[in-house]
Amino acid sequence: MGRDGESKILFPTMKSLDGVNKKNDVNNTASEAPEKNVKTESEKIDFSKVKIEPLFEEMVDFDTFSKSDFRAVKVKECVAVPKSKKLLQFTLDDGTGTDRTILSGIHSFYEPEELVGKTLIAITNLPPRAMMGIDSCGMLLSAIHEEEGEEKLHLLMVDDHIPAGAKLY
Repeated sequence: MGRDGESKILFPTMKSLDGVNKKNDVNNTASEAPEKNVKTESEKIDFSKVKIEPLFEEMVDFDTFSKSDFRAVKVKECVAVPKSKKLLQFTLDDGTGTDRTILSGIHSFYEPEELVGKTLIAITNLPPRAMMGIDSCGMLLSAIHEEEGEEKLHLLMVDDHIPAGAKLY
């Protein structure tokens, strides 16, 4: 309560945050292309039909984990790799001033044009790996699960206000 005996709102409701979300453009999109992985508000996930992989039992010590360099990356360009049904080739801004190329086998889940402009999470210190004659310099992070017998994949996307190259801890 305030000094005058009036109660004060400590936590705003989502309705009152709507203006803040619009101001920060939380739901910004890079294109008008329909997204394959976005559920509409009326669609609900029945979690009783969702299967996830079991957690690893083997522990990783902190020093080993901290060697992985997780960074926010901005998608500058994304194209389907010719002669591949699965691979997308990403040209990414990783904050270094030099474009980074990462290939990812997610074409059955996303169309290339819907990812341009998005901010994703990548591990940037993996050794290059050649796929279809193209060096992939890192790995994009995604979440996978099975729903009603079908594999689902969601790239980890973060707020577009996070700058390219921002380190994740």
